[in-house]
Amino acid sequence: MRIRNVAVGLATASTLSGAALFFYSASPKEPAPDALAAASAWIPESPKAPRSMDAKFIRPTATRKERAPESRSLPLLTVSAPEAGLPEFEPSAVNWSRAIAPGETLDVVLSEAGLASPDRAEIALALGTEYDLRRLRPGHSITVISEANGRPRKVSLEVEDGVRIEVTFGEELATQVVTPDPDIVTLAGEAVIKSSLFNALAEAGIPARFAVDLAQMLGGTVDFRREMSGGEILRLMWREARVGGERIAEPDLAFAALDMGGSLYEVVWPEDGSGQATIYVGGELLRIFAQPVDGARLSSVFGRRTHPVYGNVRMHTGVDFAAAQGTPVKATAPGRISFIGRRGGYGRVVEISHGSDTMTRYAHLSAVPDGLSRGQRVAAGDLIGRVGATGTATGPNLHYEVLVDGRPTDPLADERLAEASESELEDTVTLARLLAARALLARKLDPDTVLTATERL
Repeated sequence: MRIRNVAVGLATASTLSGAALFFYSASPKEPAPDALAAASAWIPESPKAPRSMDAKFIRPTATRKERAPESRSLPLLTVSAPEAGLPEFEPSAVNWSRAIAPGETLDVVLSEAGLASPDRAEIALALGTEYDLRRLRPGHSITVISEANGRPRKVSLEVEDGVRIEVTFGEELATQVVTPDPDIVTLAGEAVIKSSLFNALAEAGIPARFAVDLAQMLGGTVDFRREMSGGEILRLMWREARVGGERIAEPDLAFAALDMGGSLYEVVWPEDGSGQATIYVGGELLRIFAQPVDGARLSSVFGRRTHPVYGNVRMHTGVDFAAAQGTPVKATAPGRISFIGRRGGYGRVVEISHGSDTMTRYAHLSAVPDGLSRGQRVAAGDLIGRVGATGTATGPNLHYEVLVDGRPTDPLADERLAEASESELEDTVTLARLLAARALLARKLDPDTVLTATERL
């Protein structure tokens, strides 16, 4: 019964719906407005492909007459850099230094500094390009600056006269010679001779080595053993080269005045380092003498002696000056080179002719300057060679001879060389030197001043 009622209801609903659709379609219709029709017919266009970025951009023009406000870019935030960069830190270095002891070699000292064998060989080669390592002496010092790993950074060899040879390690090995610029000071002192000239200088605090220089200058004029009775007064003035208040070289005599037996002997050395000294007695020029080797030790005099090599007694025809290998040798008087070469036991020799009857001979030389030739004229004090040990010699020294008419004479007593030297100097020049030396010595030894006061030249 219930199913039959549902079927009747569905049939009635479909009959009513069909009737409504019939009346709607059959009723008259009004046309739609144009705008509504156009809108209903609009179909959206297909999207266009985007333009490439390099297409020219056209700024749109403003339609308003008022001035558009200016656009200002905001200032960039700046960060100030620190005034100083970050500190640079070098690897830590190790400093090692000490003096060379007697009997030591450079390799032994560098080995003690902890350097490896290849580094030691390289350092020796570099130092040897600027300094003859055979001249190393006790007292020379070595300074080694090494990296923490033991590799050398800098090696310095300090030798005589304050000179340093430095080897620096880097991309390339560099070697340089550093020479100090010394201050030259003048000193003066007074000594009373009681027993010997050497002892008198030592007691007065004056370099005792000056006794050798005075013996060279006055040996042929004054007999220091026989003519001195004691109480003689010797006044000296000398020059020293100093760096930082310390003496870096052997001092050089400038003036000597010896009052002996009523006679005043005076010697003036020039400032040019030529060693050409002038000797006066009582204010009158006696002779001029240039030392062949400055500051050397007179190791053997003229006369008979026991030969140091052969052991027999024979005549020593000159005087010997002991000095270091390579020390400069200078002509003692003006003349002309008459011979350069070797002569048996003399070794390498230079001979100079001083007129027709006088000749000087310089033997055992290690070298002769390039360009020095036979027939060349030289002046007193000119460099003619260097001290050596060629020929029959027990060590480096200069054998110096003076021959007159071919016969050896005592170099410290012969006066003929003075004649050749005096002709080259005017009396007014030598007198001016003497007066200037006297005046300076007087100021140095004035009782109101310190005896060892210094004065810059």
